[in-house]
Amino acid sequence: MIDAHQHFWSPAKFTYPWMDPNDEVLHRDFLPSDLETAMRETGVERTVLVQANHLLDETRWFLDLADENEFIGGVVGWVDLCSDELDATLDELSSRRKLVGIRHITHDEPDDDWQVREDVLRGLAVLERRGYTYDLLFRPKHLRHVPTLARRFPTLRFVIDHIAKPLIAEGTLGTWLDEIRAAAAFENVYCKLSGMITEADWRAWTPDDLRPFVEPVVEAFTPRRLMFGSDWPVCLLAGSYTDVHAALAECLSSLSDSERSTIYGGTAAEFYRLDRSK
Repeated sequence: MIDAHQHFWSPAKFTYPWMDPNDEVLHRDFLPSDLETAMRETGVERTVLVQANHLLDETRWFLDLADENEFIGGVVGWVDLCSDELDATLDELSSRRKLVGIRHITHDEPDDDWQVREDVLRGLAVLERRGYTYDLLFRPKHLRHVPTLARRFPTLRFVIDHIAKPLIAEGTLGTWLDEIRAAAAFENVYCKLSGMITEADWRAWTPDDLRPFVEPVVEAFTPRRLMFGSDWPVCLLAGSYTDVHAALAECLSSLSDSERSTIYGGTAAEFYRLDRSK
């Protein structure tokens, strides 16, 4: 079983622009030792550690943590996609076997079209050429860019994080459903069943609140292009690691054992090529 989306961070080491320093839940160090108990309780064996900062030093730190902790199967780091030194940076990181992909905190960019700017697209071309994956941290308003990206980079494997953060608390599908179906039409686009409980009512959500959003994503992408992610420790705002795992299991209860196994590990291993990172 693989958790395809979790984070570590250290406010003592780095500043996180998105993090409220008064947040009593999240504003503290979260390190490998903090996650291992929850993993054991749910049967998760490996994880994909995902960037939380636009700092190359964070990526280097994550790769050190991955070398020290066998359960970290891969790292989705950050590099400056717009930099003229991108190839040189990736040359430096290429010896780090567990670097499997790249992400940018796109949904916090003031420009809603940041992801399709020409300087960013040039960076994605480098990732495609070098065989890395790219995580799309989008909100529903950004999903319209997925077909553009998928067509332009047909051999670059994209994954939509957190099913693009639809309005679960409001129970509103809106344009999200049509956009997610349009994204799923491209075979090089995958999706993470993650980050959902923090888009629901933090204090009162149930799996039934997630189901109307999970089911159309499963139908659109099929289990072969879906993966489970905890979004730990962000999920702690609304529930425990075990809560996240159990809620998704309930939403997927109608699937076969084989289909659930694919979502809970097979897809992540294939997409991120985790066996190659050993």
